[in-house]
Amino acid sequence: MKSEGDLTIRNPFGVMDVPNPGDDDVTQFARITMPEESATDENAKPWSPGDASYQRGTIDGEWSSRWKGAADPTIPGDAPDKWKQGRGEARTVGDRVYLLFDWNSGARRGLIEARREGPRRLVGKYINLNNPEITVPWVGLVVSDQRIDGYFAQGRVDFRR
Repeated sequence: MKSEGDLTIRNPFGVMDVPNPGDDDVTQFARITMPEESATDENAKPWSPGDASYQRGTIDGEWSSRWKGAADPTIPGDAPDKWKQGRGEARTVGDRVYLLFDWNSGARRGLIEARREGPRRLVGKYINLNNPEITVPWVGLVVSDQRIDGYFAQGRVDFRR
């Protein structure tokens, strides 16, 4: 447990940690969210520029990211049904996967901290690093080393390469 003076950060990116990434809200959301691989999923069709240089067989490394399900008030004309695209990076530390991503040309950033539940399921929470009071449970399905389908109660946070 951290004390007030302890500045230790769990995540490998050196940004603000996700608070309570395994709390009751996360557990409850994970119970009702069971993503399955589907060729008709919104994330099944390639949408990122693609990067052939990534290391095969791992989810660590660079990604393209996108999310929808809420409006970002800092983006004129944004709406919950519009995708916000950016870049992402995944790093694994033990049984934890950290996904740092941005949108709005890098002006806004978020972090997901998730624990692995088996080889393909990720369960955790998202924090908006620009507006830290925004945190939501998130569940991801690692479809391949090129695709992670991610879900939160109002929408999606997906990753492709």
